Amino acid sequence: MHHTSLPIYKIAYDLLDVITDLAKNMPRDFKQSIGSKLRDECVDIVTLIFRANVSREKAPHLLKLVEKQQVLELLIRLSRDKRLISTSQYAKVIELTSSIGKQANGWRRSASSVS
Repeated sequence: MHHTSLPIYKIAYDLLDVITDLAKNMPRDFKQSIGSKLRDECVDIVTLIFRANVSREKAPHLLKLVEKQQVLELLIRLSRDKRLISTSQYAKVIELTSSIGKQANGWRRSASSVS
């Protein structure tokens, strides 16, 4: 299956889209630091989904993906606490990151049971 048709990929792309808009609207002081880090983590997540999909050994990529998801959740929480984003924007991002985490962990379990 092509990675762009995977449900986890579609959610990761939606997440990148949402994060790009959030970062664009952050105050200048935080746009470069937190905003660009958020975008970079999202791009890394999409890249890791591709790598896991084409790799025989999926687990290392999926473990790294879950780590990136945790970092993203930390940064988005900081953004909310610093009032860079609203609580509703925070909730939307957490909904997406949680879905990615659940799917990545399920994929990892299923990949390791096949090996």
